[in-house]
Amino acid sequence: MKIEGQAALVTGGGSGLGEATARELARLGAKVAVLDVNLEGAQRVAKDIGGIGLKCDVTDTASVQAAIDAAAAAHGPARILMNIAGIGTAKRVVQKDGSAAPLDDFARVIHVNLIGTYNASRLFAAACAKLDALEDGERGVMLFTASVAAFDGQVGQQAYSASKGGLVGMTLPMARDLAQHGIRVCTIAPGLFSTPLMRQLPEPVQASLAASIPFPPRLGKPEEFAALAAHIVSNTHLNGEVIRLDGALRMAPR
Repeated sequence: MKIEGQAALVTGGGSGLGEATARELARLGAKVAVLDVNLEGAQRVAKDIGGIGLKCDVTDTASVQAAIDAAAAAHGPARILMNIAGIGTAKRVVQKDGSAAPLDDFARVIHVNLIGTYNASRLFAAACAKLDALEDGERGVMLFTASVAAFDGQVGQQAYSASKGGLVGMTLPMARDLAQHGIRVCTIAPGLFSTPLMRQLPEPVQASLAASIPFPPRLGKPEEFAALAAHIVSNTHLNGEVIRLDGALRMAPR
């Protein structure tokens, strides 16, 4: 799909990987709607790129539908959906006091990362399927954002790894399901990236993490994630695939 002139939705677009992706799509000529629970962040990015910033909670159907509708009113129906919104947590199954980890913590991560992605995707797909087909019969493309934790999660990452593993497992069946509508589905599984959350860690910790990456021995740049996300949009034969973007990193148990 040619990105220039297309309307795009980027969840989690107010910071980090989502912000970089929104900026890259806009640079390539897309009309970008930046969706985020943090409206201030969404509007900040949107102002910079000439897009629209909208408050959106991916776990809430009414919130997602309202954002899709508002974006369509501003830019026309979207053909590109970048699912980048997500949260993380780390908790051992058995706590230091001997108690079991709270179930609510596990459920929240699954609800945002996995169910939230499916929620945004199903609503986007239903609208996209009604659009006229482009070249190759394509109508749209969506991206899931998993993590290397889907494959080699560390101690305490049960919830996060399960949520990201769910996205990996959903990629191929979703691509097969939506093939009849000409909508492609791919997933990026990033490793250790220099995001605002990562930069909150002490410098020595960041340096240690970077040194664990075989090559290049540094944290990934959000712009590198964004470049791959944009390539997936433009390369019509990429479908049903999960791509690790990690510098050959394989996470240790802890």
